[in-house]
Amino acid sequence: MNKRLLTGLIAAPFTPMHEDGSLNLQVIGPYAEFLMQKKCVTGVFICGTTGESVSLTTEERKAVAEKWMEAAKGKLKVIVHVGGMSQVQCAELAAHAQAIGADMIAAMAPCFFKPGSVDELIGFFKPIAASASRLPFYYYNMPSITGVSLPVHKFLIEGKKQIPNLVGVKFTHNNLMEMQQCIHADGGAFEVLHGFDEILITGLSVGAKAAVGSTYNYVPGIYKAVMEAMEKGDLETAREMQWKSVEIIDVLIKHGGGVRAGKIFMKLAGIDCGPCRLPIAPCSEEELEETRNELKNTEFFKYIN
Repeated sequence: MNKRLLTGLIAAPFTPMHEDGSLNLQVIGPYAEFLMQKKCVTGVFICGTTGESVSLTTEERKAVAEKWMEAAKGKLKVIVHVGGMSQVQCAELAAHAQAIGADMIAAMAPCFFKPGSVDELIGFFKPIAASASRLPFYYYNMPSITGVSLPVHKFLIEGKKQIPNLVGVKFTHNNLMEMQQCIHADGGAFEVLHGFDEILITGLSVGAKAAVGSTYNYVPGIYKAVMEAMEKGDLETAREMQWKSVEIIDVLIKHGGGVRAGKIFMKLAGIDCGPCRLPIAPCSEEELEETRNELKNTEFFKYIN
């Protein structure tokens, strides 16, 4: 395998919005500074699931990407998610990402009209990746959302024959057998980005070297400690730190999961990203305080500082 393009933790940022649901791009600058000051993440994966990509217009996604490129200042790698339902739209977003100097692109499978075979998935992605041929391309595999459960290792091997800039997969799934098949595909030719924060320790144990996640936005220090402990072979510490994340994620799930509750958590961490777009329900002040109190029983406030 060639020199790795990504290592360490990649935060999946929330898209900041005003109370009326319009973009609040001015938050992105302070947001990027917040991430960089923690010195735990190496990049950002923007406009993905956490970034509410499918709720944004094409022009809004371009505006968010441009603002992140400006805010990252070359200190964070910027991976732009360009996936969606329309191949034409995805290709347009990919070309835009390349034009503004993004480091990489990624795309999930379409989830309304779904590809029914590896060949169909390759056919969907081929012109998208070609529209940003100078950028590394990652397949964003998230079958729990897309409903597309095609064998990822076979996609990587066959896809590389037609998509020269295909370099790997963001693997947001708990099928560790398949994850290992991806890691070992073609002699380890592909990068496999672990995508489930609450089981990072398991992805590292089978060979993942980088991870993308939403909780890396506010408590990346916990996960950095997991990675460092695993590198040293200190399984006891890695387990202890992973459990700290599970306790926090348990509260996250109670309040609507990674996107909705994640914005609540970010507000408590000092970066107000506003509400989500409907149909994701807004958070009341009462729920905010309830969440704050529940998080006091975890190490959330220790690690956001």
